[in-house]
Amino acid sequence: MAVAEKQITGKLVRISGPMIEAEGMLGATMGEIVRVGKLGLMGEVIRIDNDKIYAQVFEDTSGMFLGEEVSGTGVPLTVELGPGLLASTYDGIQRPLITLKESSGDFISRGLTALALDRNRKWEFTPVAQVGQEVMGGDILGTVPETGAILHKILVPPRVKGRIKTVAPAGEYTVTDTIATLEDGTNLQMMHKSPVKLPRPFFKKLPPNQPFLTRQRVLDMLFPIAKGGSSIVPGGFGSGKTVVEQSLSKHSNAQVIVYVGCGERGNEMAEVLTEFPHLEDPNTGDSLMNRTILVVNTSNMPVAARDASVYTGITLAEYYRDQGYDVALMADSTSRWAEALREISSRLEEMPGEEGYPTYLSERISAFYERAGTVICAGTQKEGEEPRMGSLTAVGAVSPPGGDYSEPVTQTSMRVVGGLWALDASLAYRRHYPSVNWNRSYSLYFDGLRHWFEENAPAGWISRRQQALSLLQREAELQEVVQLVGPDALQDTERLILEVARLVRDVFLQQSAYSKNDASCHLDKCFGIMELILTFHEEAEKAVRREIPLSRISSLPLKEEVARTKEEPNEGFVEKKDALLERIKLELGALEAK
Repeated sequence: MAVAEKQITGKLVRISGPMIEAEGMLGATMGEIVRVGKLGLMGEVIRIDNDKIYAQVFEDTSGMFLGEEVSGTGVPLTVELGPGLLASTYDGIQRPLITLKESSGDFISRGLTALALDRNRKWEFTPVAQVGQEVMGGDILGTVPETGAILHKILVPPRVKGRIKTVAPAGEYTVTDTIATLEDGTNLQMMHKSPVKLPRPFFKKLPPNQPFLTRQRVLDMLFPIAKGGSSIVPGGFGSGKTVVEQSLSKHSNAQVIVYVGCGERGNEMAEVLTEFPHLEDPNTGDSLMNRTILVVNTSNMPVAARDASVYTGITLAEYYRDQGYDVALMADSTSRWAEALREISSRLEEMPGEEGYPTYLSERISAFYERAGTVICAGTQKEGEEPRMGSLTAVGAVSPPGGDYSEPVTQTSMRVVGGLWALDASLAYRRHYPSVNWNRSYSLYFDGLRHWFEENAPAGWISRRQQALSLLQREAELQEVVQLVGPDALQDTERLILEVARLVRDVFLQQSAYSKNDASCHLDKCFGIMELILTFHEEAEKAVRREIPLSRISSLPLKEEVARTKEEPNEGFVEKKDALLERIKLELGALEAK
């Protein structure tokens, strides 16, 4: 590139935490990566003033001194894309942490660089494209079995097009070997680079009409989101945000998971790093890490790298989306990213917005979530052929200080996402997990998903969902009455509502992430538990109308048997549910007033 050949160099004139200022950089561009000082620390240009640049450095600037050299690279922050990404753990600027540990130990030394993809490993390449074929960005050149579950499609890089002159025969190649050439002389490898802050192109975005199944009952039945949708999980300290996101990573119907730990505590990420390789993928029986990429930027890492980590993560997710996979991005937490933006903005002496956040906070958050979606992938669209489709679902944890949802990050995120899974610290203190507040949460995707649930979910799914929401709403109203005049003022039918709502809360809405049978709940079991609870309510209500005391109904062991069903495995649940349904109808129907 012309800019890279100039090798623009300047001198360091100011150091302010992770931000540096350099003179003599005429010709540098916004977003360009620079190398700073003798250690060659990576930085990104975020402001230009004549020949002076301001850059955020992705590493600790301690010990640097004025006058050190700053040199431009001529390229923006990019990531390497190709076989070998899955089962890898990177930092915010895509340096493989395992490689860094081997060279510097448990604590990363400054100035270290490492290639994201192994240049020596050979992959079994099978060509798909043919000589003479016209190709464009997004077309498939060949395939590589990356893991047991994921067949990696080697794509023509975006904004590249031409006629194929040669294609390598099937065999083993490294990611830097040439596997195809175009007639204009362009060499294509198994890997290519992509800028992280520029969304990868696609052919067309599609309406969200298929659900992102989480295997969490409260989310799948009451507040479902779509594949290609977006949702936030706000909650105060200790409310279980990280556990929710880890549960989604383990049990959701996404084929590829990109988990971004942005500014989180080191012990939480250490738990992910040690636990995920030993978890079994329920879809393949293989290790869960074989469909997962971890991007780690813990709270003790440089603050500027937090900004890079979320863009690195979503670019990796877009790459697998472009191959036609359903990808889920877990960002934990976007509040730490916003705090990094606030710190960098203050060092640039920009005009602060609400609570000190930069005035462009809403634009950054909106642009991030807009990269989610279900798309027809980029590439040649051939008439009569089924287009290649992929999806990217984004779930961002938000950490509002003190659980205050009126703070800017939460409010801005709520304006742009389609789902709110609001966590309640008071539920978490009562050991109710996942601590999703059913009165505050919502989903804007349900109308678009209605047809899918009618066609694929158990019969009666939508009506039972509405009954459950109405029951919980009615319970909230009755609780206000109880707090004023006590439960004795209620009629038996109203007290029955409180008992059944408690059953919904304790049996259906609670779900143990550490139980073998309860951690992942398929649609049949999810619907079956709700059907048991609501059928018990309907039959008990009939008995109350026959003037049977509520105390007699409550003394039956049926409620305990319904509660134990959550620990039943998914396989064979329907048969056991049907048998218990018959017992509920028989025993409650046989009660007679004394």
